[in-house]
Amino acid sequence: MSSGQNKNDRNRKIIVFLIVIVLVMGTIMIGLYRKMKTLEPIVDEKPISDIEKEVVVKSAGKIAIIIDDFGYRNDAVSDGFLKLKTKLTYAVIPGHEHSRHMSKKAKMEGFEVIVHMPMGSNIPSIGEEEYRLISSMTSLEIEQRVEKVLEHLPEAVGMNNHQGSKATVDLRVMNVLGTVLKQNGKYFLDSRTTKYTQAETVMRSLDVPSGRRDVFLDNDFDEDLIRLQFQELADKARKHGFAVGIGHAKQHTLNVLQREIPKLEKEHFEFVYVSEVVN
Repeated sequence: MSSGQNKNDRNRKIIVFLIVIVLVMGTIMIGLYRKMKTLEPIVDEKPISDIEKEVVVKSAGKIAIIIDDFGYRNDAVSDGFLKLKTKLTYAVIPGHEHSRHMSKKAKMEGFEVIVHMPMGSNIPSIGEEEYRLISSMTSLEIEQRVEKVLEHLPEAVGMNNHQGSKATVDLRVMNVLGTVLKQNGKYFLDSRTTKYTQAETVMRSLDVPSGRRDVFLDNDFDEDLIRLQFQELADKARKHGFAVGIGHAKQHTLNVLQREIPKLEKEHFEFVYVSEVVN
């Protein structure tokens, strides 16, 4: 065998040897890499946002509160109500010195405003004579009077009745009222000042968003009794999903709301506008 052939054989052996070395080293490196990967902690590539971390708490029920008789006063009591940091619906009674001002003020503070519409009662009453709806009126007179009130309080998105034990049982009066509310895109909340009221029934027949009062909060000035009424409202909201309470612009009522609203919010009750529960 020539020296040239011997040299070629040695070169081939060297090349084969080097190839074997490379393959062995590659296999070792791959094994080490795989072993290291198995030791790495498993990390979720999508970090959990703060919102996802929050625990979803089920609502204990929705509570809508109307504060009647806004417009009678413009003082520390009315300002106290407007400083409450929760959703409340203010029912402004038309025709008084502070009616327009309080309607604008409540709206400007971010609250919901409705008309507290004076209506004929079985009990003799005075005041709001140029706005009150009474059964002896013609349908045209009722219509014009309601339109006048809506122009007087343009911030209002709905209406409830002030008194009205006589007017709310009158189907004609309620039909005329409901027709005007329908045309103006307003809702109606029946304060239920008489068990014979036809207001809610008529409004629903006309497809006017409607609802009813569940609890009067402050028929008594005693704050302990108001608190008990407030608790009854919460119980109804828990049982039925929502409930509507009516209070008045009085110091005793304000005192109770200041104490009780934060307590119920901690119990996961939601305070909402009346417009959120009428249907």
